[in-house]
Amino acid sequence: MKKDATTEEKIKAAAKEVFLAKGFAGCSSREIAKAAGENVALVNYYFRSKGQLFELIFKSAMEDFLLSMIHVFNSEQSLEQKMRIFIEREFEFLTKHPELPSFIINEMNREEGYAAGEHTIHFEKIAETGIFNECIKAQKEGAMREINLISMTMLIMSNCQYPTMAKNLMKNIHQLNDEEYALQLKSHQSHVTEMLVNYLFPKNNSTK
Repeated sequence: MKKDATTEEKIKAAAKEVFLAKGFAGCSSREIAKAAGENVALVNYYFRSKGQLFELIFKSAMEDFLLSMIHVFNSEQSLEQKMRIFIEREFEFLTKHPELPSFIINEMNREEGYAAGEHTIHFEKIAETGIFNECIKAQKEGAMREINLISMTMLIMSNCQYPTMAKNLMKNIHQLNDEEYALQLKSHQSHVTEMLVNYLFPKNNSTK
């Protein structure tokens, strides 16, 4: 049987939706086939197993996050402006793909399978942009607060990603509909940007 690119892409698109909604353990090849409008034999023919298909989807999800960061860090903007743009792009990305943070965290927290240990986030491509050296230089010059990479990563991720991951909880607590929460996220983005930039670049923002 000759492989058809259209069928292959249709299966991948369906698998992405199912995996993002239910995770690796929560679905079957048969369910993916049904979502794609194909039979399970075709899923196994094109991708051999649910596991191989999951690897492709998981790696793609991780690469989306990496590319969103690399594009900003490779720009000619100042370090402070890069941080502002990065936060803005992060919120834009999460608005388009609100399911990704929970999906990635859940899969990387599994004790076994395709996301445990063997699929770590590689920062080599980010390091190649020179952003880490840029931060170290700015810290030595006193232009940026001295903070290690781990703390900086947690600070940014928690403030940008948690509001998306906790959407249903926040809507329930504050009795908001989807439109109201979307407006709140835009306001929150502004608060997060100013809070993080003012914290990381205190001298640059001492008069603000």
